[in-house]
Amino acid sequence: MGEPTDSGPAPAAGRGRAALIEDGVEFDGRDAALLRAVDAAGSVAGAASELGRSRARALTRIETLEDAYGTLVERRRGGEGGGGSRLAASARDLLDRYDRLQAVLAATASVPETVLDGTVAAVDGELAVVDTPVGELSGLHGGTVDDEDADDRADGRDADDRADGRDADDRADGRDADDGADGGAVAVGDAVQVRIGADAVTVNDAANAVDPDATSARNRLAGRVSRIDSGETVSTVRIVVEPVDRGGTDDAAVEVAALITAESIDRLGLAPGDPVSLRWKATATRLVAQVE
Repeated sequence: MGEPTDSGPAPAAGRGRAALIEDGVEFDGRDAALLRAVDAAGSVAGAASELGRSRARALTRIETLEDAYGTLVERRRGGEGGGGSRLAASARDLLDRYDRLQAVLAATASVPETVLDGTVAAVDGELAVVDTPVGELSGLHGGTVDDEDADDRADGRDADDRADGRDADDRADGRDADDGADGGAVAVGDAVQVRIGADAVTVNDAANAVDPDATSARNRLAGRVSRIDSGETVSTVRIVVEPVDRGGTDDAAVEVAALITAESIDRLGLAPGDPVSLRWKATATRLVAQVE
């Protein structure tokens, strides 16, 4: 899922599973169901009964969520009108964010890909460096994930980063570990295709290019927005990247696709012609051997 980071919960990694992360606490579908049940039943006890959970466990979970996300459920003491619980405005905002994240993940079911032809220049374990028309790019060729990426996915940063409109961040990279590469190991000199899912690409304002030392993303390019295919929730931004000087080769410009929420496009003020910087992880890049 790719877009720039901002404050607030970051989506957890994992395609097909919507979740938000704040202060190490994950908010997922079970939590959304609990809040909606509280809203419908008017009490935590009623919500727990409706969901087949214990009241004590439901209360404990709400308290855990509130430690990270702030007040979510307002409790009313008994009296003439009786007691009960209702959702705070922050809970409704959180549910809205979760619904948007779900919409983004649904939209990534058939994510457009950028495909570049290249030649393997170096191999380092399960990662390979490929010489392409736009420069050297790194990708995964062995079908497993490196330790750094595994750590990121465990703490929920991959997907932010893409899916909910910040990088949406707010990434799930979702494709990192499972997709890997289509085929086995590669060797220096092999002809390969570099495949980059639009949901893996993070778009940043060119004036705020990411410090290479501040991110684990190994692939970075600069380009200009060529067009925006708008959707109600998620849009596909097409970015033209000029080829590098490769000793007189006549390479054409490359168009890279990035999947970004409409919210992020509005915040960044993206329009055709705008300069932007792109980044994505090597472990979100698949290398596929070219068949003669």
